Amino acid sequence: MTDARLPGGNGTGAVRVGDTVRRRVERWTPSVHALLHHLEEVGFERAPRVLGIDDEGREVLSFLPGETTADSDPWPGWARSDAALVDAGRWLREYHDAVASFVPPEGSVWRFGTEWRPGHVVAHNDEGPYNAAWHEGRLTGFFDWDFAGPMPPLQDLGFLAFSWVPLFDSEHDRDRPRRLRLLLDEYGSDASEREVVAAAVRRVRSLAQAVERLGAAGEPGFARQLAAGSPALLRQAAGEMERFGASAYPLGG
Repeated sequence: MTDARLPGGNGTGAVRVGDTVRRRVERWTPSVHALLHHLEEVGFERAPRVLGIDDEGREVLSFLPGETTADSDPWPGWARSDAALVDAGRWLREYHDAVASFVPPEGSVWRFGTEWRPGHVVAHNDEGPYNAAWHEGRLTGFFDWDFAGPMPPLQDLGFLAFSWVPLFDSEHDRDRPRRLRLLLDEYGSDASEREVVAAAVRRVRSLAQAVERLGAAGEPGFARQLAAGSPALLRQAAGEMERFGASAYPLGG
């Protein structure tokens, strides 16, 4: 079988070989594999399976079937549909339930996230439409788990809202409250809309800082994002979400 480069991505060099995905092993790979093994053990189906290391020293993961946004411009219609938004919320609820019992092994290394502590979950950390596979009206799951790392569940939910509502899109201002409520109802959140928006703002601002830090350290994908001005765009999106939250969900309102 020949290697076929997968479209999209952030310079990870992922290739498809048959029904597997392969890419180089990084220092955080063992921690991500421990997480994915746990998900398999508890019966969580909508994530890749770890299949080993190949003869070239690359990790081997199962391929998630379905349509992706890839390099499409504009994105396919499903990426902003209510059906996909609802299923993204359902996926995150199921994932948080599955990962709640996962305690990272001693010495785990994560590319992204804070230090794990009780009450945190190891989040996918990049579960936007660009990392989703959509097949026959359902998300088959999210790929690209390299950014997995510990964080409070509310911030993970905030990032999902940022990506899928999307919270930063002022062009669809009237629809943001409806779509956010739809997402939170499907997830089963006890948090208010205002709390979720605030969590999204924190998460996106921390992402801007991470792009700057990792880009300055020479990580190729982040260096490209840094050169393209992504931190400024993320902070702009955070400011837009902050204004939206204050307007749509005022204190005492």
